[in-house]
Amino acid sequence: MDHSIQNQIRARRKARGWTQQQLAQAVGVSRQSINAIERDRYVPSLPLALALTRVFGCTTEDLFSLERRPPPPLADLSAPMPDAAAPAP
Repeated sequence: MDHSIQNQIRARRKARGWTQQQLAQAVGVSRQSINAIERDRYVPSLPLALALTRVFGCTTEDLFSLERRPPPPLADLSAPMPDAAAPAP
């Protein structure tokens, strides 16, 4: 099972009229960290996630959700398989 964590940080930050820098200062991380979290390139640690929920005054479920990723597509099983016993041309 493959999952990804989605977040509402950008939406909540913008709703408050905060910059990434202001949010970063409020939770004690760099602006680059906030940018990476908002772009789903970094999943925050539990202490940082809890700090974010405290700053926004919401629950972790309000800020984060666990989404199931769809499985990768299966190979085309209708295509003929190469004959491993046949000599190479």
